[in-house]
Amino acid sequence: MSIANGDLDELDPSYRVLGATDAAASGAEHVEVAVAYDAILLASFGGPEGQDDVIPFLRNVTRGRGIPDERLEEVAHHYRAFGGVSPINQQNRELKAALEAELARRGIDLPVLWGNRNWDPYLKDAIAEAKERGFEKLIAIGTSAYSSYSSCRQYREDYAIALQATGLGGEIQIDKVRQFFDHPGFVQPFIEGLEQGLRAAADAGFAAEDTHVLFSTHSIPSADAAKSGPDFRGFGEGGAYRAQHLAVAEVVMAAATPASDIPWSLVYQSRSGPPSQPWLEPDINDAMRDLAASGTKAFVIVPLGFVSDHMEVKWDLDTEAMETASELDLFATRVPTPGIHPAYVAGLVDLVLERVNGVPAADRPHLTALGPWYDVCRPGCCENARLGFKPALAGIAP
Repeated sequence: MSIANGDLDELDPSYRVLGATDAAASGAEHVEVAVAYDAILLASFGGPEGQDDVIPFLRNVTRGRGIPDERLEEVAHHYRAFGGVSPINQQNRELKAALEAELARRGIDLPVLWGNRNWDPYLKDAIAEAKERGFEKLIAIGTSAYSSYSSCRQYREDYAIALQATGLGGEIQIDKVRQFFDHPGFVQPFIEGLEQGLRAAADAGFAAEDTHVLFSTHSIPSADAAKSGPDFRGFGEGGAYRAQHLAVAEVVMAAATPASDIPWSLVYQSRSGPPSQPWLEPDINDAMRDLAASGTKAFVIVPLGFVSDHMEVKWDLDTEAMETASELDLFATRVPTPGIHPAYVAGLVDLVLERVNGVPAADRPHLTALGPWYDVCRPGCCENARLGFKPALAGIAP
């Protein structure tokens, strides 16, 4: 089977999944058929690499929302404080190199292409490169582990946009690895980091009962959170997004503190949007103030929602949250994100090989009862209620 043309709105009716390989096109939850992929597509958010890039980058991020440059400048100061350079592009260069080294170490001949949603190199450029190099079947790794509109479906929409922009919808097929929030390779760096963070608090003289672990992730609109993951799973308030974070936090706490009853909370950061729109709470800074009032003396911050030390980690945690701790005259330490930790890099390669080798779902590693997550997203998964459904790859329509 093949898509008849490059128009992503007109599909062969035999297809249930837009732009998929034959193995994934039927929409099975887990594709247990081996697929001979030609290359890996590493997909990320992107970020500015100089002061002149900041406002054009933020225009890309907010395109279609009509936000004037004056308001964008209110956010731009986060980037300007770091010379207008987001760390994320360099982090992705390092991740790409680490993936290539791990693939070479294992003798796996799969080139790695890299494309961003909001800055150069763009996804459409990576798709064009795939065409030039004769690659027709791509397996995508989005640099976000959890299920929500912004962390999964929007990536899938951007894959569709990239195919449409290049006119290659009938020539290149794109599948994606499953969301990897509970894959051991993603979780292990946080376990190690929490152990180190708790040792740092203890070395600074703080008892376990005076220490609180804050698992921090990006806040999202409550309406989007409620629609994250397929409805039939019945995740309740906060949807799959909140449920996945809570489940992983429990695993990390159990592994890092098996003989201690240290308190912990899931908190949120990086809220944007109007005050009238409900977002997931509590904000990390509000939580720190409330806990301080209740007697907490030390915080270990675990950036559980993030794969690398990009701007939201460097500004919202390393700058704002640390300033809050200083104002409260309390100890705080932030543990590392996975970055290019060997376990994380190896885990991403393992996720690709699940699809290359058609590994049965029963044999796929996962550390929570929620996994292993779906290879092919379910109908209506992670809807954005404000924007409606748009064409998206790697999932059953809509």
